[in-house]
Amino acid sequence: MMQDCDTLLMVGTSFPYSEFLPKEGQARGVQIDIDGRMLSIRYPVEVSLQGDSRETLRKLIPLLHKKTDTGWREEIATNIKEWWETLEERAMQDADPINPQRLFWELSPRLPENCILCSDSGSAAGWYARDLKIRPGMMASISGGLASMGCGVPYAIAAKFAFPERYVIALVGDGAMQMNGASELITIAKYWHEWSDAHLIICVLNNRDLNQVTWEQRVMEGDPKFEASQNVPDFPYHDYAESLGLKGIRLDRPENVGSVWDEALAADRPVIINAYVDPNVPPLPPHISLEQAKDFTAALLHDDPDRTEVIAQSIKQVVGDVLPHSHK
Repeated sequence: MMQDCDTLLMVGTSFPYSEFLPKEGQARGVQIDIDGRMLSIRYPVEVSLQGDSRETLRKLIPLLHKKTDTGWREEIATNIKEWWETLEERAMQDADPINPQRLFWELSPRLPENCILCSDSGSAAGWYARDLKIRPGMMASISGGLASMGCGVPYAIAAKFAFPERYVIALVGDGAMQMNGASELITIAKYWHEWSDAHLIICVLNNRDLNQVTWEQRVMEGDPKFEASQNVPDFPYHDYAESLGLKGIRLDRPENVGSVWDEALAADRPVIINAYVDPNVPPLPPHISLEQAKDFTAALLHDDPDRTEVIAQSIKQVVGDVLPHSHK
């Protein structure tokens, strides 16, 4: 959509990755933001509208005219349909032990109506954005401004206090969980009996790696994984949860992903899922630039400690895109 659009409308966003926006001059731009300082800082827009997003959009809607040529929209719809098929293929590829994409893909059709979803920052945010189909009535939160680690569990606790009758599900990396999430389980243990509904699930992506930064170093800088800063110690989150009177589940077999989600969703108390996922599954975008490919190759050539596993998983993901049902 970004590569081929002729007009870009930005609404209440400070989207930081400007390299993914249209090339300057390719598209005309309109931006709405309540903070005037945010206007035109990511893309040179022709029309800068400072104001409340909802009210501004309401005033703009009567000015719109429906296009008769729907070719581009139909092309995008086709691309999206194919992308969902690609995501399923990627999610079902084997990994060691669990493909993190599968964790999210199998949760998606099980999401309860009107649930509240929270994601922490890190690689969890990528799978959260890609593999979950958020339906009308649901709420979804993420640290979209600063991408600060450690927000997922506090968001979930706040959601449960604000809407105690609704299911709340937080998807959190092990780095964020060790930063403050594990301590916040004490808060959950203290207060969950006061909630009218006890359904709260914290799913920890236990890959023993600060995974998002590891991949950013490889793909954006051409640097191999630096183990001294990136490795995270293993921790039995499920056992710790049990010691607090919560329900803990260890998940380390891919064939159990669906049944574990079912068990957690049916539990009579808050649940912590300790999900052992593979850190070497690459977060491949739909399009890979030549520069990204060069940096990734450079990282692997510079003795990345996990390069054998990274190469194997990258091949699986690419082959899965080209050869449907290659995981079967």
